[in-house]
Amino acid sequence: MWINTCKMYARFTNVLCKVIKSENRSLRIRQLSAVASKAHEVEERKIKVDGMEINYARVGTGDHPVLLLPGALGTIWTDFKPQIENLDRNKLTIVAWDPPGYGKSRPPNRTFPDDFFQRDATWAHNLMKTLGYTKFSLVGWSDGGITSLLLASTYPDSIRKMIVLGANAYIHPDEIKIYENYFQKTWSNWIDSVLRLYKTQNGDLCKQILSKIKCPTLIIHGAKDAMVLPEHPTYLKENIANSKVHIFEKGAHNLHLRYPEEFNNLVTNFLLDQSKL
Repeated sequence: MWINTCKMYARFTNVLCKVIKSENRSLRIRQLSAVASKAHEVEERKIKVDGMEINYARVGTGDHPVLLLPGALGTIWTDFKPQIENLDRNKLTIVAWDPPGYGKSRPPNRTFPDDFFQRDATWAHNLMKTLGYTKFSLVGWSDGGITSLLLASTYPDSIRKMIVLGANAYIHPDEIKIYENYFQKTWSNWIDSVLRLYKTQNGDLCKQILSKIKCPTLIIHGAKDAMVLPEHPTYLKENIANSKVHIFEKGAHNLHLRYPEEFNNLVTNFLLDQSKL
């Protein structure tokens, strides 16, 4: 009788232990799933940088931080929504910002002094530094590409890799006409600044600093870009060491929004490639 009772108790204890282990395993899986889910949620908030409240978004747990820089009058979500939502969050940590004066980084409203590109480069660098990133990569579109070129040349030790699309190092006379025809009404302050730079600096936005860029650089351009002339990616390639060009034959100025899957794959492969150009 006593022996049978002991055997029954042993079987009960064994079953109970298995149930507890199973529940613990399920709890651990749920906890890990919750952590993973939280890590893949987009965090968006403001942080004080150089005395200003700058709005940024961040997502991902990868050990390769990447800063996305939007174009003129652009914001995090108008310019980089497909990238924030679909770039590899396990291998990359994606950060995007609203430059001061744009989007949710207001007030104050945007101003355009002669050094506004360099000013943005400094602010972007200091944002990443404030967030705890000492070395990171850049993806800059249009004006954000110009800012990226200046950032990479001013802080070469901080930049791992750089991707610019629809970017230019100088202003061509034909582009002045394009800007005036397309954007004079809505972008009057920006246009005034570009015209002033064209006259006072002979169109030079950042030509003189391209030789200071040391990081591997991918220059992306759309063959049908109506805003940035096709000579610009060639000029950048010729003047940035360790760089290469990729042309989207059907792409326009917003090619990363029109062809997000192809663009995202190109960006991810370039950023994670361990080989040199």
